[in-house]
Amino acid sequence: MQAIKLPPLAAIRAFEAAARLESFARAAEELGTTPAAVSQHVRALEDWLGEKLFARKARGVALTKEGRAFGAEVSAGLGLIATAAERLRKPGRNRHVSLSCLPSVVNHWLGERLPDFHRQHPGLHVSISYAPDAQSAEQAGTDLVICHGRQPAADAALIVSGETRPAASPDFISAHGPFERPGDLLNVPLLHDKSPASWGRWFAKLAIEAKPQEGPIFADFNLLRSSLLAGLGAGLCPLALIRRDVEEGRLVLLFDEGSDQDQGYWLVARQKPSAEARLMQGWLIAEAAASQQRKA
Repeated sequence: MQAIKLPPLAAIRAFEAAARLESFARAAEELGTTPAAVSQHVRALEDWLGEKLFARKARGVALTKEGRAFGAEVSAGLGLIATAAERLRKPGRNRHVSLSCLPSVVNHWLGERLPDFHRQHPGLHVSISYAPDAQSAEQAGTDLVICHGRQPAADAALIVSGETRPAASPDFISAHGPFERPGDLLNVPLLHDKSPASWGRWFAKLAIEAKPQEGPIFADFNLLRSSLLAGLGAGLCPLALIRRDVEEGRLVLLFDEGSDQDQGYWLVARQKPSAEARLMQGWLIAEAAASQQRKA
């Protein structure tokens, strides 16, 4: 049998991701590399084929007609390989990936998406734990970690924004409102997530120097949210984690002024992640990108 003549497989993998996402940057995030590396792989594949697969533009790339047709065939071929490999691996190996994640992210973002991951990877078992102060997977003792704060490492991927806005329940607004100016919040109970520092930053950003009322401090956002829903005060809430509460009328955003735009919920993998960890890492990054597209 004659040997199959194949283009460079690393270039094929980079091209498939770039073609599917129509973005070198998003392909790089999924593959855990850089846009420049993806571009080099695609160019090497174009040289090997003698055909342009992407048109380079000032604001990104676009598939050519030939690139789109080739991308569909490559994606189908890699899908067949993945299915065959999955079929062989299931009986003989207990596949597992571990993730450390904040409970609030599990409750208000990850949980509703996990069934889709299990449908895509039925033989891959996921365990989720909580290491509140971990900023790396090694610190958490897991394959992956989603942590909160400023970007903890250069290769950390942003899953959801940490931007906060003041919010309260309709009952609290009826009892203590109306809130027409940000300064009106100085006279009502304020709830704090971990420390009063967030409210301090919010008032300082608006050049409001008066000291707000003291209120309870919660170690976890889920506890703060429960107190907000019960009408115990107003709180600074991550928009990404209360989106459904706002849409369904359980909470009301009080002002457009936000805070903590430099904060986020970041995905970090071990230095040498397993194949299973890379699968979940790519899926989480793709889900985060899809969420951003839906909001836009």
